[in-house]
Amino acid sequence: MNRFRKPLLFLCDSLILIAVSIFFSWFSLRYNLSDAVGQSFKLGQNFLLLYGCTVLFQLLLHTYDSLWRYAESREYLSLLIAALSGFFLYEILARQLLETVISFLLLTSVAGTWVLGMLLLRFMYRVYRSRVLYRQGGHQIPVAIVGAGSAGVQLLEELQSNPGSRYSVQCFFDDDPGKVGKRIRGVEIKGTIAQAKERLRAMDIQEIIVAIPSADEERRHQILQKLSGLERVRVSVLPSTLDLIAQKPIRSQLRQLRIEDLLGREPVQLDPAPVDAYLSGKAVMVTGGGGSIGSELCRQIARHNPKQLIVVDIYENNAYDIQQELRYHYGNKLDLRVEIASIRDRERVNQLFATYRPDVVFHAAAHKHVPLMEDSPQEAVRNNVFGTLNLVQAADAYGVGKFIQISTDKAVNPTSVMGATKRLCEIILQSMKGRSKTTFAAVRFGNVLGSNGSVVPLFQRQIAAGGPVTVTDKRIIRYFMTISEATELVLQAGAMAHQNELYVLDMGRPVKILDLAENMIRLSGYVPYRDIDIIETGLRPGEKLYEELLVASRDIEKTENDQIFVERQPAVTPEELRGKLAVLEAALEKNDPSVIRGALRMVVPHFHEPEEVNKDQGEEVVIPEQETDRPCSKSCS
Repeated sequence: MNRFRKPLLFLCDSLILIAVSIFFSWFSLRYNLSDAVGQSFKLGQNFLLLYGCTVLFQLLLHTYDSLWRYAESREYLSLLIAALSGFFLYEILARQLLETVISFLLLTSVAGTWVLGMLLLRFMYRVYRSRVLYRQGGHQIPVAIVGAGSAGVQLLEELQSNPGSRYSVQCFFDDDPGKVGKRIRGVEIKGTIAQAKERLRAMDIQEIIVAIPSADEERRHQILQKLSGLERVRVSVLPSTLDLIAQKPIRSQLRQLRIEDLLGREPVQLDPAPVDAYLSGKAVMVTGGGGSIGSELCRQIARHNPKQLIVVDIYENNAYDIQQELRYHYGNKLDLRVEIASIRDRERVNQLFATYRPDVVFHAAAHKHVPLMEDSPQEAVRNNVFGTLNLVQAADAYGVGKFIQISTDKAVNPTSVMGATKRLCEIILQSMKGRSKTTFAAVRFGNVLGSNGSVVPLFQRQIAAGGPVTVTDKRIIRYFMTISEATELVLQAGAMAHQNELYVLDMGRPVKILDLAENMIRLSGYVPYRDIDIIETGLRPGEKLYEELLVASRDIEKTENDQIFVERQPAVTPEELRGKLAVLEAALEKNDPSVIRGALRMVVPHFHEPEEVNKDQGEEVVIPEQETDRPCSKSCS
């Protein structure tokens, strides 16, 4: 049908002109209104010339190339200009070539009626597309659009004209008071966004689409908070304005609500220039390069044109996945090496450093799941602590320029084996201060959205399965950040690092996990505790109700980026570190989890049992004032 569209439209326009010309010719001759032409033959000559002139300009202005179901004022204006230009050309040629011309009254009548007929034909086609095909498409989902700006109008047009659309747009909401009460393509703007929640309760709306791509994160957060109390209403979000520039149907760009939309803060934006300066042309090694953070580090490092990227991981499946992804995107442009190795194997670690001589190392390899490490503390100590020690010693021995350790907020006043081992990793880096030409630094951040083991994918799976959604404790709070933010922070820390700093991101307010679960359920179109229940399962081993990012607030300084802070750590002497490690080695020889846990309490400052920390919290969790690390006791040495 599409290949016949242009000739069919051309034929219809021609038939309209012929019909109009015959009618007005008859009318003129019948009532003797034509003072310039008295014979039908001469009328035919004039109308044939008029037809040729107008068709010429229609072809020159490509009016038949337009998709009229998407036509806007520009297309209609082109049609009018073509018609007027044709009439003007006719006037010139007719006076030069023909003995007689038709009267101005007759010309105006024919021209005006013909243009009106062409416009009417195109409007009828659009009505057919939007009504007949609309019904054929089975638009069974009543939807409201929040935002009556250009993106919202584009979305409405796409949903109304596309037969594959499943949506029936019922109303708009917009904060411009001048728009309230008006209609766009027959759809009323019911009220402001603040009024949406109240007015939608009385309507049979199943989905809301937030179509304000220019809104910043804070504004989007406010809008979603206003809409989150609606029952059985699903929320979708139109992406950023840059995504709308892509030549894709706007309907296809609708995405499910991301939990980042509810965090209420802008994503951290970091200057890439300093990262280019120390990664471009360098050999870069990433341990744990197949994991959530490690693989994203590899992706972002590859964009900075390293001389060589070495991915080290013990798990071959993850390593293979990131290898294939990077090869697909970069081909031979990226010198990529993938090595399967355990950081616990000192000889293998030294072999890798001797082979590749990395300039920069990002250390992301670690056992990170808190409950699992409570059951297997010996594995956490061997991998996290002594594996990191192997890497730090190799980096020092082989002259690595910068060594960046991936840390966690669970290392601050830890209550878990995992947190305690990660704090020891930071202490190992502290012990190198003033003793190595390598720049050692650590980066500490909170929970990473979308990473393996993150609570958000768990909630999404539970909601998709119909519930229940499980939270360990309804009081628990956490800091969140995106994977891209975490990796950008790590790269930026490498650029800033001078010696033994610990970098911390300003992550805004901590989020209550119960509020997170309730909002995710509501914005998925369900009612918490009625459609999908939320149940407490009890705190897991090693888990506390809150996490902290800083050890000693008085030692925190701002960097040149006001969203990144640096915590100045006190130096740890080699003797003190050797004492700590000797205690752990002795505990590992006994291979008794309780002995290993006792050893960690001995060597890690402020390592408490979670019960000690959680017992002081009431219904609302309050993060206490932070302590300063105490020096290691005599038993550590």
